[in-house]
Amino acid sequence: MSDTLYLSLWYPNLRLASIPDKLAEVLGVFATHGGAARVYAVTVWPINWTETPIFQRVWGRGERGAEPRQAVEEAMDLLHEDYAYEFQMEWNLWELETGEAGPSTALRTAQDDDQKVIVPDDGPLGRWVREPRLVRVTGFGPLFDEGTYEQDGHIRIDFGTDTPFLEEDAELEQVGAKHVEDNVRQLIELAAAVEKDSGATARLLWSELGESLAQRLAARLGIGTRN
Repeated sequence: MSDTLYLSLWYPNLRLASIPDKLAEVLGVFATHGGAARVYAVTVWPINWTETPIFQRVWGRGERGAEPRQAVEEAMDLLHEDYAYEFQMEWNLWELETGEAGPSTALRTAQDDDQKVIVPDDGPLGRWVREPRLVRVTGFGPLFDEGTYEQDGHIRIDFGTDTPFLEEDAELEQVGAKHVEDNVRQLIELAAAVEKDSGATARLLWSELGESLAQRLAARLGIGTRN
């Protein structure tokens, strides 16, 4: 069963005015860890998640995207304690594409075929492709959703489903296991880099269902590597 994967970051004595700098630093890490150098889109949420966004902008993919600091400055021109600032970035992962459905990516356009890296030796269940999905990086004002930052972090990264890190519905042969390991390694390296580059003092990789990705991964690759 797939789950949604998050990374939460906390900073000591963080003031509201410092959140833009932290967000720009986190967004900037993606370019050197499998992601895009530019921001795809931004949404600003007031008060809580049930409210209508007060600001949205989609810049687009590739060179059409906004530089991280430019995107942050535009979205956070009016800084409020009860706002959440959500930025979307492209992040490339290996995913299994079958004949029945495409990979579980959140970003699909007519340009996708030009951005795929396809493994020639397809497995019996489909082919492995490396292509972008959207991740969401959100900075929380201290009063947004009754202080959700205490649980979710001053900054939270939403990676989407954990399917690329487990592929639990497929039999992992040697090629598949290698790509899953590559995805996990990229995830770990990104988590370490955003913590270091943004000066976070605490980080937590967690899922909605509360299951341990590390334990599920160990069991998954243990089965896959014996086949």
